[in-house]
Amino acid sequence: MGGPLRFLLSNEFGLIVLVLLFGILFSTLSPAFLSKFSLYALGRTSAVNIMIGFSMMVVIITGGLNLSVGAIGVGAAMFGGWLMQAFGMPWVPGVIGGLAMGAALGALNGVIIVRSGLHSFIITLATMSIFFGVMIYLTRAESYREISPAFTSYGRMKILGVISPLLLVTFAVAIMLSVLFRFTALGREMLVAGANARAAEISGIRVNRMITYCHMLSGILAGVAGLMLVSRTGAAIPSMAGQLGQDWLLPAFLGPVLGGTLLTGGRLSVLGTLLGSFLVTMLTTGLLLMQVGAFWIQTYLGLLLLAAVLIDLARRSYLERRKLL
Repeated sequence: MGGPLRFLLSNEFGLIVLVLLFGILFSTLSPAFLSKFSLYALGRTSAVNIMIGFSMMVVIITGGLNLSVGAIGVGAAMFGGWLMQAFGMPWVPGVIGGLAMGAALGALNGVIIVRSGLHSFIITLATMSIFFGVMIYLTRAESYREISPAFTSYGRMKILGVISPLLLVTFAVAIMLSVLFRFTALGREMLVAGANARAAEISGIRVNRMITYCHMLSGILAGVAGLMLVSRTGAAIPSMAGQLGQDWLLPAFLGPVLGGTLLTGGRLSVLGTLLGSFLVTMLTTGLLLMQVGAFWIQTYLGLLLLAAVLIDLARRSYLERRKLL
């Protein structure tokens, strides 16, 4: 009985139920919710939001945070756009260059954190402003619009008239992350380093290196999200993630927290983060179709994040009492 009961109490099962319930609710209240255009827009937006959630998830497993996710994503996207426009690069080397920039900025975060000994909250709060400010200075806040047509056409393509190909990229990344953390020694070492740093050091795991690797991976994933936006909009725009990249912060936290990634580190759920980010996108889309103001949507999402943390605490307490955890 422990196995089925534990699954029924899991974040993943709860999210599946919520997605179905809200899907029925929104389709009943707003028939436009199930239109081809709405479903296509939902998939295209959720693909980016899920990637943003993954970017935060791989840092949370170390017990840390990355508030510079948005700034890194925009910086990587702008660098990739600059390579395509200034040098006329095809989209493949342009994208690789953008991802390399994301990895470099993420690694810089990791190195500063482990060498300074300060909490990642402080470091990434500072680098959020630094990365964004330097990007604005170097680009003069100008957009790059001469992007490879093959790259932009991919982001606007429709599969069967309703599915965005960006979802395929997101699912591919989800599979790779699942393989990394379930079946590779590096992924397991990252999890162990986040669960118990002292025990990990004793067992020979270089915790500081794992923290740096996680931040580097976070930078790459943020870069993927930023480049997906470039492919979708057809331009690399400095404001694509809001001022200082702050528009990405709430989606970045909501997906992993709703999905069951522990804020204390050591445990993640790729499927849970995917479902959590999709639920958040569905709620936003449904509320917009119901003509709920943007201010209230942000309020509801903030309350959802708070409720998710409290519910997870209650769920874990119950499982521990029943010795199911």
